[in-house]
Amino acid sequence: MRTTRSAVISVGVALTGIIGAALAAPAAAVDTEPTQKPRVSVEYFPEPGSEGRRTEVPVNTPTVPGRSAARSMAPAAGTTDGEVGQLSVTGSSADRLDVVIVGDGYTAGQQDAFHTAAAAKWAAITRIEPYASYQGLMNVWTVDAVSAESGISGDPTADVTKDTALGSYFWCSDTERLICADIDKVASYADRAPEADLVIVVSNSTKYGGAGYSGLEAEGYPFDGVSTLSSDNAQSSMIAAHEIAHSVGLLADEYTYDSYGTWPGGELPDINSSTFTADRMAADRTKWYRWLGETDPTGGTVGTYEGSSYYPFGIYRPTANSLMRALNTSDFNLPGREAMIAGFYREANALSSEVGTRGAILRTRHIKVSRAELSGLAAPELRWYVDGVRVGRAQGLTAVVPAALGVRADGRTHTVTVESADRTTSIRDPQVRAEATERLTWTVKASGRTAPNRP
Repeated sequence: MRTTRSAVISVGVALTGIIGAALAAPAAAVDTEPTQKPRVSVEYFPEPGSEGRRTEVPVNTPTVPGRSAARSMAPAAGTTDGEVGQLSVTGSSADRLDVVIVGDGYTAGQQDAFHTAAAAKWAAITRIEPYASYQGLMNVWTVDAVSAESGISGDPTADVTKDTALGSYFWCSDTERLICADIDKVASYADRAPEADLVIVVSNSTKYGGAGYSGLEAEGYPFDGVSTLSSDNAQSSMIAAHEIAHSVGLLADEYTYDSYGTWPGGELPDINSSTFTADRMAADRTKWYRWLGETDPTGGTVGTYEGSSYYPFGIYRPTANSLMRALNTSDFNLPGREAMIAGFYREANALSSEVGTRGAILRTRHIKVSRAELSGLAAPELRWYVDGVRVGRAQGLTAVVPAALGVRADGRTHTVTVESADRTTSIRDPQVRAEATERLTWTVKASGRTAPNRP
């Protein structure tokens, strides 16, 4: 988690009423949750490749008849229950976006299968741009959750019940493909990782399904988003890729509901939704006007396509299709890609150093900096400055000595600054470019005693 991160805005605010028609379902073997229990907004995709839907579900798993409502969350003796693993750790949690993957429906003897599934799901997510290029800004942890039984409730049919660590189940809110989990139990396991900014629950199932929880910080949880998905269905990875985009990129949903009709309000704050047509957007130089007319990775060109943020009329999206509209594509459109890159830099630091910047250093002190390993779309450039003047010969260096940069032994105080700027062509907005530019500055005393240097 970046120490200077801005507050995460929940895109998935609870909607009034139930949105869309739920899939018809037989009577589930799970009791209805008492109305006084908290409920939160979740997003799900009824079928592989379909557009999304939203509804409200209980935060905690309803009680299964004949079983205790609360499964012990203490580590099971002789198992790896609660054990933390490192799937991809690229830096300190203070400088990274931390993703925690927890498994459900895996017994003590199936934890290796969970690790394999977690690695496969993360690999599928990070094949998508810009996750692929910017995974160096993320840490990924796994946490073992040992279940008493293999598999999860509702698989293959609604009457199947399983005793699992996180209480995951299909047929949540009478919707077959909607996988809910007990968020209190999820939090108890995720809390064992060094940091949890985003949580993914991998449920042991070959059946397609999943969900995205949002607004959890408002319920007192340390993370805003939780994605659930089935382990052995190739299409389920797209659910997490979509859900993470809400929390990281602050992207809105681009799908619609026929019953919503025409948007009755004014312009929206959403990055990828607008009431402006292309002509108005270009004239006002607002929203995604910099991308208008560009060929898009989703196919076609960037423009203003009617229907977004649940309203079929009066609101426009950047492209005909994208990962924020349906799961039949694995691409963000160009404005969405730029928003995701901005989000990565809001949440993480690409530049760091063990030489603190809060105290003065001598001109003979070695300064070494570390930069996140980025690739593909990313184009980071490292520049050094002395008293605000760029030192061209030092470009790209990760270790310098102020004296070698030109700081003279003149008895004066100078500054040395290193700047990491992402010059990727996937950024056009100057504000996003500023988010993708990081600086560290040291005060250098050319002679005499120095104050203690602290991080």
